[in-house]
Amino acid sequence: MELGLYPFLLAWLQTLWWPFARIMALLAFAPIFGDATVPMRVRVSIALVLAVVALPAAPAPQHIDPFSLTAVVVTLEQVAIGAMLGIGLQFATTTLSIFGFLSASQTSLAMAMLNDPIHGSSSDALSLLAGIVGMLLFFAFDVHLLLAGIVASSFTAWPVGQALDHLQLQTVAYHLGWVFAAAFLLATPIIFGAMLVQLGFGFMTRISPSLNIFALGFSVVTLFGLVMLAYMLRHLPAHYRQMTQRSLDMLTQLMHTHGG
Repeated sequence: MELGLYPFLLAWLQTLWWPFARIMALLAFAPIFGDATVPMRVRVSIALVLAVVALPAAPAPQHIDPFSLTAVVVTLEQVAIGAMLGIGLQFATTTLSIFGFLSASQTSLAMAMLNDPIHGSSSDALSLLAGIVGMLLFFAFDVHLLLAGIVASSFTAWPVGQALDHLQLQTVAYHLGWVFAAAFLLATPIIFGAMLVQLGFGFMTRISPSLNIFALGFSVVTLFGLVMLAYMLRHLPAHYRQMTQRSLDMLTQLMHTHGG
C-alpha cells in the first residue's frame, strides 16, 4: 500500500511544484508581497493556495523526471516567468517611489532622512511616504486580486516546459524606461516650481545682498514643496491607475503575442 501511494504522491507533488515555483517567484518580485516585512511563511502559504487554484490551468508535463537536470532547468524557467510578471506589476509602485525621491531632492525635504532597520538602509521621508501611498493604492484598486488571473493566464501563454525568449525579456526591459519618464513627469511641477522660487531668491540677493538667502530660502522652498505635494496628492490615484493599466497591458500583450 505504501509503495503504491508513493508514485501517486510524487506525481501530485510534481504537478503542484511547477505552479508553486512560478507563483513564489512572482510574489517575491511583486509589490507588497515581495517586501522584506512580509514573513516567508505568509508568502509560501499564499503561493501554495494560488498553486492549488491554478492546477486546472497548469497541466504538468509527464515526460519530465522530477529528479533530473531537466526538472531543474524547467524550475528555473518557471522562476524566470514569475519574476518577469512580478517586475511588471512593480512598475507603478516604483514610479511613485522615484517621484518621491525627485520631489524631496528639489524641495530640501531630502534632509529628513529615516533609518530603516528592516531593509538596513536610509531613505528620505518623502520616498517612504510615496511608497506607502503606492501600497494603499495597490489594495484600493484591487490589484492584488488580479494576481490569480495573471497566474492563470500565464500558464495558458507559457505552459510548463516552454521557456521565455529574449524578445519578451527585451520588451520588459524597454518598458522600464517609462517608469523613470512617468516619475519625472509627476515631479515636473514641483521641480519647475522650486526652480522659480530659487530664481526669485537669486534676484532678491542681487537687489539686497544683506539678506541671508540660505536661511530664508531653505524654509521657503521647503514650505513651497509641502504645499505643492498637498496639491498633487489628490492626483496620484489617477496616475497610479494609468500606470497600473499600462503594466497590465504590457503583460497582456506579451501573453497574447506568445500565444499567437
